This record gives sequence, structure tokens and C-alpha cells, in this order.
Amino acid sequence: MGRLKLQSGIKAIEEEPEDYDSTSNRGALACMVNSEVGAVLAVMRRNVRWGGRYMAGDDQLEHSLIQSLKTLRKQIFSWQHQWNTMNPAVYLQPFLDVIRSDETGAPITGVALSSVYKILTLDVIDLNTTNVEDAMHLVVDAVTSCRFEVTDPASEEVVLMKILQVLLACMKSKASVVLSNQHVCTIVNTCFRVVHQAGTKGELLQRIARHTMHELVRCIFLHQPDIDNTDRSLSRGMSSVKQEVCGPEKDHSFGVKQLDNGNGSSESDGQLPSVGFASNSSMGLVGTLMDENTIGVVNGKDASPNDLNLMTEPYGVPCMVEIFHFLCSLLNIAEHIGMGPRSNSMAFDEDVPLFSLGLINSAIELGGPSIRKHPKLLSLIQDELFRNLMQFGLSMSPLILSMVCSIVLNLYLHLRSELKLQLEAFFSCVILRLAQSRHGASYQQQEVVMEALVDFCRQKTFMAEMYANFDCDITCSNVFEDLANLLSRSAFPVNCPLSAMHILALDGLIAVIQGMAERIGNGSPVVQASSELEEYTPFWTVKCENYADPNHWVPFVRRRKYIKKRLMMGADHFNRDPKKGLEFLQGTHLLPDKLDPQSVACFFRYTAGLDKNLVGDFLGNHDEFCVQVLHEFAGTFDFQDMNLDTALRLFLETFRLPGESQKIQRVLEAFSERYYEQSPQILANKDAALLLSYSLIMLNTDQHNVQVKKKMTEEDFIRNNRHINGGNDLPREFLSELYHSICKNEIRTTPEQGAGFPEMTPSRWVDLMRKSSKTSPFIMCDSRAFLDHDMFAIMSGPTIAAISVVFDHAEHEEVFQTCVDGFLAVAKISACHHLEDVLDDLVVSLCKFTTLLNPSSVEEPVLAFGDDTKARMATVTVFTIANRYGDYIRTGWRNILDCILRLHKLGLLPARVASDAADDLELCSDPSQGKPVTSSLSASQMPSMGTPRRSSGLMGRFSQLLSLDTEEPRSKPTEQQLEAHQRTLQTIQKCHIDSIFTESKFLQADSLSYLARALIWAAGRPQKGNNSPEDEDTAVFCLELLIAITLNNRDRIILLWQLVYEHISNIVQSTMMPSALVEKAVFGLLRICQRLLPYKENLADELLRSLQLVLKLDARVADAYCEQITQEVMRLVKANATHIRSQIGWRTITSLLSITARHPDASEAGFEALIFIMYDGAHLSPANYILCIDASRQFAESRVGQAERSIRALDLMAGSFACLAQWSRETKETAGEGAAKLFHDIGEMWLRLVQGLRKVCLDPREEVRNHAILSLQRCLTGVEGLSLSLSLWSQCFDLVIFTMLDDLLEIAQGHSPKDYRNMEGTLILAMKLLAKVFLQLLHDLSQDKTFCKLWLGVLNHMEKYMKAKVRGKRSEKLQELVPELLKNVLLVMKTKEILVHRSALGGDGLWELTWLNVNKIAPSLQSEVFPGQELEQVRHKHNDAGGSTASDGTGFIPSSEALTTSESTRTGG
Repeated sequence: MGRLKLQSGIKAIEEEPEDYDSTSNRGALACMVNSEVGAVLAVMRRNVRWGGRYMAGDDQLEHSLIQSLKTLRKQIFSWQHQWNTMNPAVYLQPFLDVIRSDETGAPITGVALSSVYKILTLDVIDLNTTNVEDAMHLVVDAVTSCRFEVTDPASEEVVLMKILQVLLACMKSKASVVLSNQHVCTIVNTCFRVVHQAGTKGELLQRIARHTMHELVRCIFLHQPDIDNTDRSLSRGMSSVKQEVCGPEKDHSFGVKQLDNGNGSSESDGQLPSVGFASNSSMGLVGTLMDENTIGVVNGKDASPNDLNLMTEPYGVPCMVEIFHFLCSLLNIAEHIGMGPRSNSMAFDEDVPLFSLGLINSAIELGGPSIRKHPKLLSLIQDELFRNLMQFGLSMSPLILSMVCSIVLNLYLHLRSELKLQLEAFFSCVILRLAQSRHGASYQQQEVVMEALVDFCRQKTFMAEMYANFDCDITCSNVFEDLANLLSRSAFPVNCPLSAMHILALDGLIAVIQGMAERIGNGSPVVQASSELEEYTPFWTVKCENYADPNHWVPFVRRRKYIKKRLMMGADHFNRDPKKGLEFLQGTHLLPDKLDPQSVACFFRYTAGLDKNLVGDFLGNHDEFCVQVLHEFAGTFDFQDMNLDTALRLFLETFRLPGESQKIQRVLEAFSERYYEQSPQILANKDAALLLSYSLIMLNTDQHNVQVKKKMTEEDFIRNNRHINGGNDLPREFLSELYHSICKNEIRTTPEQGAGFPEMTPSRWVDLMRKSSKTSPFIMCDSRAFLDHDMFAIMSGPTIAAISVVFDHAEHEEVFQTCVDGFLAVAKISACHHLEDVLDDLVVSLCKFTTLLNPSSVEEPVLAFGDDTKARMATVTVFTIANRYGDYIRTGWRNILDCILRLHKLGLLPARVASDAADDLELCSDPSQGKPVTSSLSASQMPSMGTPRRSSGLMGRFSQLLSLDTEEPRSKPTEQQLEAHQRTLQTIQKCHIDSIFTESKFLQADSLSYLARALIWAAGRPQKGNNSPEDEDTAVFCLELLIAITLNNRDRIILLWQLVYEHISNIVQSTMMPSALVEKAVFGLLRICQRLLPYKENLADELLRSLQLVLKLDARVADAYCEQITQEVMRLVKANATHIRSQIGWRTITSLLSITARHPDASEAGFEALIFIMYDGAHLSPANYILCIDASRQFAESRVGQAERSIRALDLMAGSFACLAQWSRETKETAGEGAAKLFHDIGEMWLRLVQGLRKVCLDPREEVRNHAILSLQRCLTGVEGLSLSLSLWSQCFDLVIFTMLDDLLEIAQGHSPKDYRNMEGTLILAMKLLAKVFLQLLHDLSQDKTFCKLWLGVLNHMEKYMKAKVRGKRSEKLQELVPELLKNVLLVMKTKEILVHRSALGGDGLWELTWLNVNKIAPSLQSEVFPGQELEQVRHKHNDAGGSTASDGTGFIPSSEALTTSESTRTGG
């Protein structure tokens, strides 16, 4: 045994003297003992009896007591050894003799006791002292058998106090570990005697005696954790634990010597110690009961040798078991006496239980978890103690109830793994029962119960363990769910003001929620596997492989919970239609496809909530299957060694006994068979069990039915049951016991249908103890959130409702803060466990408290908000949740936005939010952003009155407060108003509303999508016609935020784009007049494109196509914003030209630019953008070439700018020709499969270019027109690198050159010279262009089969121009120019031998047609080009050749195949 350490918390009854060091000099100790001897002698001398002997003659010897004291005095200074080497008995014995002596009076005994106390507290005696064991035993024996003469009540009380003092000093001494079990029991027993006797004495003695008893128990049980795990205990202790609840234990007397009273009178009970321990009057019932329950082993026949041996060993578990058993037996006494008469002032109805419970609580607190090492102690707690706790838990005394709850809390903390079913019973039958006033509990009881429950809830793992062990166990009730519902319900103030009880329940609820919140992040929960059953397995056999490993028990309890839920659903179906109920369970694989009796029996046995009438009818049915089910059902009970009436009670509790006699017989037959099978002790056969069971049912009806007037007596009952035990009688005592049991306690054959919570009856307790040995182990939870998701899903709804109602009713800031903490914890758990619906509910609930959603009835909503603490706290909480847990908000965004819009309307938002949250995206976030200005304002900062502008922000609202009304002067704001305003500003500052949008890039995709939808919803659907300014302001603000989050989420634009586009599209297409909304929509769209194009090339087409919305704007709207739109498009082009690669994208851009060409304000910016694209071919590509050419033509034709700009546009067009040449070269270098197509495309682009230029050639402005012709000429003549096909050239002449010539001639002849100045010069340029191009291409064109037609076209146009009239007369310049140009052409044709005369054989079409037409223009040209001599040579030459072969020069064109070949050769080469 280790040494006992004194606990600093345990104080002696009075101050102890100063400790002496054990090595202090011997003289000091000798002096101290000497002074104590002197003190005792001095007091003795004052007494006549002792004093007279000193005065007598020398022959008269002194009394032995005085002699021994004097002898000690003589020896004390002569001892040479250290004190610890001396036998303490030498210096203690004289004092102990005085204490034992019945001749000494109270004062002398008191001084002797004080001396012993002093010696004990000086630590002179310790474990190293010689014969320490004998010395300690001597002290205990002497003090516990102390005797003295009573002189007066006061001195008697002093002696009793000193006895307590010495006994406690013995237990606190370092040497106490050598005390035997017997001596410790004796000390406690003696102390309890004093407690008991003190009831008739003074108040001080009562209090000291009780305190000493507490200290003793503390000392003893403090030693328990140091004791080795030993199962040794007393046989009586063991047997007593197994006894059933039948009243007080049988007689166990003291194991100490007891002598008669000093004055000769004996105690009426013959058991109490001598004088001073009790008055001489009879103790009556109380005394007798006390004495029947004393501690120790009987010294007589009941004691076994092993018991006696154990009791003499150093104290340990045996004495603790005895003491604990004794304390429990005190509860039994109290329970049996109840409110009966008492002769002692120690009130049994409250006092004894409280005293006993207090001692038990101390023992459990100090023994703690080490109790489980000692089976005897543990079994006492499991059965006897807990049974009593269940009884006293329903006591009307709040003090007792409070102590019971404290004990259960201690037991939960230290021993819950051993007390699974006991804890369930306590919560169901005490806590939940008392918490409901309908069971008759007083308000004080309810309050104590609620306080206890809150204490339990503050244990971090309590609720998780309740859920895992009970809610997920099919044989247990849903303790977690019931407790959570109780807390939620109790926090609700229904038609009454908020009380302490409501706040208490709220504390419990929030403790549970915060416990869950703290578990978040403590290790990842076990992956949740599906709990659904694939196939039938007997649900009552589901087991877990390892209850300590979460990887095993978490899936196991989830599976069990799933089974339990399904069974409850099955019960619900069964109660409506038994057949459908069983079919439902078969469908969920809880019952086999082919029903078997065992599975149905287990369903009836283990499923709560079944209609017991239906179960009774089913079991009593004569159908063979039902009979089999009945026998299986009976087989699920354990009646081993159980009283018949207890067994019958348990059996009939599970269903309602049917009314028909045949059914009753079948049911009782099954019961009797099972009972006889397991408990055949007294009964001869199962028939005896059946007859006796019937007899008990009849007795029960007889005794408890009010209609039966003449009740059956005990004799009647015994007579009725003669000869039923196999022809013999049953023992009379046996039948008598059954009779009284039934009379006292009715067997309920119509059990309540699950209404409320059950009462713990003796039979139920017996059953509970049976089950506890077979139940699954208690699952211990740690700080990880294994089941929190499931638990929170159950309790979240009622919890949010309860906290909200309290928040609504509360008036104090501490309660507000408690609620806010609860809200934040709920939000954290919802987010962590992805319970989006719960978080949305919470947000909806909180938004109501912000008062921001209420219609503005108050005059000054800002001041009202500043004065409303609840509203401000709710607002901060809403936005804290939005910022922290926005990822998991879904529909709740709508409510949050409603709050933001309200703040916006009041002008309370920081400027960062009200402007564009995305403006500073590219910059580092400025720490000052989002913080409202809080500097004081001067009158000069007051805005004009009227509707506050959006940009007024926080300071705008503050200024309005200070401003003067236009109609009547407003009084200066009071100090309170300014403070309210300041509070409002600080609240909004704490909300960090801007972060919701600036940090939206971190939101999860689903949440972001909901936020965008909420913004669109809040903006409202745009209506055609005029919206109210307020509606428009809201819509604009929402659109700003929508654009902001779009830009913030450029990496996830795909999530938002469709929503944003449709919203903007609706706005654009429904707006008829310029407005802030459409302005924000259009420019927002442009900015989205600007920002996103560099990052989202795969979306470029989609983004740019969206800009076509701008083209759909109403004309008035487009006109109003054209310049700004163009500026934005220009910025977009300059920033992103390299990112626009598709034709679709460029088409949108060029369409927008083309529109601006005719707009006076916008054209400049539009043209600048076009220059940026086309100058030097910087951003031209095959994708945008034609589009840019068309746009340039628009600018060239536009008369909005100066002619100079049109000329620049023409230069852009002409300059773009270089790109075509470059692309053509590049195509030749990378000749491949697509080369032919590319050449073809380049040709098409060239054709579109020259067609565009042709159109500008008709411009009314001379310089533009002429520049266009020259540009066209450049593009037609500089085509060496393009490899254009002859067919393309043919198209070019038809569509471009000839068309231009015709159009120009028509203009010259048909329009006023005022509109088209100097058309003559233009016609000359056009004619020169014709000749130049024709000559340049002559070689190639001559090989085309359509050359003849083309040549005739040239001649035809020359003829027209020759005869053209400009201003009503023929142009001299043209008449000079045309023949000259024609002559040059003919000469070249002659030189190249294209125009040569052939023989008349077969005809010579080209030659003849040429001269036919030439002669119409200038008849003299033939002789000039072919003088007579040359003409003859030509004819002879051809005649010699016979005309059979046509050279290339004859105008004969090769076949189409030859042409194709030559073309492809040219193209390839």
C-alpha cells in the first residue's frame, strides 16, 4: 500500500497545530508530551474524586490512571533514542486508558482526547515508526470505545466533537494506511453514530459530525486510485449487491466491542455505544433501522474465515465496498420510511437522502474511473445505487434532485462505458419525464432538471454519445433526439415573456451546437457509405467488429440508425394496416421475402411505436403462423431466476392482452412454457405456471377493478391455488408474496400507447439489469465529427427556430450575443457538412431581424437602425455568415441582397460597393477601400435636398441628417441622433459588404450561380415604358454588382455568361429611351468584353457576338450613347485586336464601327479604331479583311468627316492590298492541300476590295472620287504577286471597271454639276484606268475564250466616252484622249500579234469586229496603225501559211482543258 497523501482541500475540523519536523530535537517533543500529561493531571485534580486521593495519607495508593501518567512523566526526559524508534504505545497508552475509563468525567476525557489529537497531528507517528500498526489500532480501539460520565450536555457535546476530531486525524495521518479494513469500518460507523445522535444535540455538533463524515469518506476514497486492482471483498458485500429491492438489508451489527453504559442503564436497542453516544430514551424506528444497517462483518455465525481475514488486512477495497453499501442502504431506509413518523430531528424525507447522496457523490468524485477496476463497487453502482437514484430523481425536493443529477453527471464522466442502459433509463424516466409539466413536476424541479441537462450538454462528447449509443440502437429510445427537442421546446417562450428557463435551455442548445462547431476540423469524418440493405439480414443480429475503432463503429451505427428509421416507418405502416406494414419491411429487406416467425417476432419485440392492440391481436390469433410467431416472441424474453409476477409484468408490457378468452389462453400458454423452461425452481411443470399465471391475472382484475366490490383476500387466493403444482400445493410464503405484490402494484394489461416517458417500475429495473449484461458496448466518442452531420440534420430546424424566437423576445445584449454565437455556430456546421438548405433557412431567419426588410414606417430609418442593437447585431451576423460561409448559401442570397438593397436605398453602403466593385481589380486592393469615411462634416458638404443620389454613400446619409429641409428649417441633430448615426456607420463598416462581391472569385460554383441569379431577380424584369426612379436605381445597382462579380470571375465566366447576357439582352431590348440602366447594361457589356477577351479566347466569339445587342438598341438610345460606345469599342479593339481571330467576332466589331461612320460625334473614334486595325495591315487577317474593307468604304463614303478622312479611308483600303500580296507569297511558300483554296480566297478578297473602291469612285466629292479611281487603278495594276485567274479578271472587268465607267457616265450626263463637280476630269481618269489595266493584262486576257467579248466591251465603252456629253456638250478632252488611248492599245495588240489579219477562209472575227468598232470611234486609226504596205504583208503571210494553223495571235483560244492546265501550272509555279 502506498502512503496516503493529505489533500490540501481537506481541512480538519479545527486548525491543526504547527507541524514539527520529524528530525526536531527530542527535548521539544518530550516537553510537548510532558505538557499534555500535566494538562490531563490538572483537570483530574479539579475533580473531587481524583483530587481527594492526593490529600490522603502516604499509605493510600494512587489510582492506576494517575500512576501511569506520572510514570510517563518520569521517563519522558530520560529517553535517549529517536522518537520514531520508540513504540508509540508507551507514550499513548496512559492517555488512551483515561479515554477508555468509565470513571472519568467528560472534561477529563476531552483533555485526554485533545492530547492524543495533538500527538497525531505532529506527525510524530509515521510509517517508519516502530510498531506503528499496533499503535494506530490501539488509538482507534480506544477512541471508538470511549466512555465517560455525563455531567452536563455541553461537555458531552465537546467530548463527541473531540472523538470525531481524533478519528479524522487518524485517517489523515501518514500512518493511516496501516489501519485494517475492520478499523476503518469501525471509525466510519462510530462517526455515523455521532451523526445520528447529534440530531438531539446542538446545531454545531450536528454540522461538525456531518462534516467529519464527509471528510472520512473523502480520505478513504481518495486512497482508491492507489489501490491495486483486487477483486477481494467481503462475501456479504457480494451477496448484498445481488439482492433484489425488498426493503432494508438484514441485520449487520458492529464488529467492535460494546460495553454497558457507565451509569448502568442500557440502550433500548442494545447496540449503541456508551454514554455520550445517545440519550437514554428509545430511538424507536429510526434507531432500529440505523442499527440494522451498520458497517462491518458480523463476528458470529455469518462471518466466513475469509471475511475475517480480509478485515484484518490494511484497508482497501473491502472497507470501501462496505461503506458504499452502507450509504446505499441509507437510501433504502429513507425510501421505505418515506414520510412516516420519526423520533429524530434528522428529517428522513429530505435530510437522510441528501446526507447519504452527498457522501456517495464525494466517493464517486474521488474514486472516479478507478471504480471500474473493482467489480464489487461497480456492481453496487450499477444496480443498487442507480435504482435508488431513479427513485430519488423523481423526488419533490429540488435539493435531492440536484444532488442526484450531480451524481449521475459524475458517473457519466467516469463510468459511462459501464452504465449504458442505466443512463438511458435516467434520461428517459427522470430528466425527460420531469421536464414536462404534464407529469406534475413543479417549476423548481423543471429548472433543476434543465440545469442538469445543460451541464451534460456542456460535456463535449455527450450528445454525440447519446446519438451513437441510443438513437442508433434499435432496442433503445431516441435519447439524443428527445433531449434536443426538449431543449428547443424549452427555449420557446409561448405566450409568455422570456424567463430564466428559456435562457437556460438556450444555453444548453448552444453548448451542443458549439461542441459540434469545435469538432469541425479535428480530423476528417469517416466516409459515409450507403446504409441501404442490399439483401435480408436479421436486423437484431447486426454486430460491430470493433467498437473502439471509428472505421468500424461509425458505419455500423449509421447502418443501425438506417434500420431503426425503417423499422419506425414499418411500424407506422403496420399501425394503419398490419399486412402492408410487413410488406413494406420486406421491400426494405428488413424482413425476408418469405416471412418466418422469428423475424416477425423480433419486429414486434424490438420496434418502438407499434400499436400494442394490433400486436396483441396478431399474437393471440389462432392462425398457425401467428401461433409460431407468439412462441418465438416469448422466446425473446429472459426469465432466468425471475419472480413469476415480475416476468408476467414484463411480458404483458410489450402488447395489450386480447379480450377473448381463447386468445388469452394462447398467449399465457406461450408465456408459461417459456417461464417454466427458464425458472423451474418451485413449479412442477408448465401447466402449473399456466394456472398460476391465470390466477394472477384474475387476482389483478379483482384487486384493481373498481366494479368488483368484494375483494379477494390472501386466504381466498391461497385456497384458489391448491393442488395446482402437479397435484401438490405451492409454498404458502411463495403465494403470499405473489398476492401482496399484485395488490400493491397492478399489472397493467392495457399499456399506454407510448404517451410521454415511462415510469421505472421494479420489474422494469430487473429487466434493465438483465439487458445491461447483454447490450452492445458503450461507444466512446472523441473530438472528431463522425456523426455530427446526421445529428445536426435532425436538430437544425428546431434549433434555428428556438434561437430565433429567443433572439426575437430578448431584450438584453448578453442574450443577443449568446444567440449570435449560436447562429454563427449553426452556420459553421451547415457549411462544413454541406447542409445548404439549413444555411439558407438560417439566413432567411436572420434577415428578418435586421429590420432592413420591413417596410420603412419610421421617419428616420437610419436613426432607428442605429438605436436598435438587435437589428445591428443581426445585420453584422448576416454579413459575417455571407463572407465566411458564402460557398454554401443558395437561395439565401436573395434575402441578403434585399438587405443590401435596403442599405443602398438608405445611402448606407460604402462607395466601393455602390460604384463598381471591379474597378480596382487590376490593382492591389487598397486597405482603405470599403471603409466609410467617419470624419466630421461641415455644412458645406450638405447635398441638395430631394432623392438622395446613389453616390451619396455613408457620408451622404450623415450629411442629410445635418442638412436643412427646403420647406421648414430642421433642428440641429441631438447628441443621441449623432451617436445613433455613428453606430449605424460602424455597423456597416463591420459588415464588409464589399467583400462579398470583390471576393466572389473564391465562391464555389453553385453559390456563385445563385448569387448571380439573386442579383438578376432583385433587379426585377425590365418593363417596356417608364420605371419608377427607385426601381431603376435598384436595377442599376444590381447590374453594377452583377458586372462586378462577372469581371471578378473571369476564370469561371462560363458559369455566369449566359445569365448575364440574357439579363443585359432583356434590358437592351425592352428600353425605348436613354436611361441609366441601359447605359450601365451596354457599357458593362463592353467592359466585360474588354476585360475577358485576353483571358478567354475560347469564349471570344461568344463575347463579341453579345455586342450585337448594341446593334439592337432603339434608335434614340443608340444615338444618345453612340460616341461613348464607340470609345469603348475603340479601347476594346486596341487592347484585344490580337485576341479576336474569328470572322464572327470581327463582323460584330466592324458592324459597330461601320455604324459610327455617319455619326457626327462617334465617327472620329470609330475611324481611329479602324486605322488601328488596318494601318500597315497590323491586325488584318483573312478572317476580317472583307469586313474591314466594307467598314473602310463606309467611312470613305461618309460625308460626316472632312474629305481628307475619306481619302485616308481609301488609302487604308488601297494599302490593305499589300496584305493580299504578302498572304499570296506565304501561300506559295507553304504549298499544301489548302493552298488552292487560299488562293481562291485571296482572289475573292481582292475582288471585294476593288468592288468597294468602285463604289467610292461614284462619290459626289471630286477629290474623293478621283482618289478612289487612282486607288482602284493601283489595286488593279499592282497584281503581279496575286496569281489571279482569268475568270476573276473577267468578273473584275464586268463588275468593277465597266460598271464604274457606266455609272460615272450616267452621273456625268444625268446629275447637276453642282452635285458632282468636274465630272470631266473623273471620266478622263476612268478612261485612262481602263486603257492601262487592259494593256497590262493584255497578254493574259488574250488567251481567254471570252477575250473577244471583253475587247468589244472596251471598244464599246471607248465609243460611249467619245460621244459623251458633259454639261450638255461633248467633251473635247475626251475626244482627244479616247482615240489616243485606243491607238496605243491597237499598237500594243499589233506588236504582240494579237490583232492580225487572217485569210478570209473561215472568216476572221476579231479583226473584222475590231475595225468595225474602231471605225465608229476614229476611222483613220486603221491606216495609222497598219499603213497599206504592212497590211498587204500581213495578208500574204497568212495566205502562204494556208490559214490552216492559228497561232496564239489569231484570237483562237485553246480548249478549256488546256486553259486549266496552263492556269494550274502558273498557280503552282
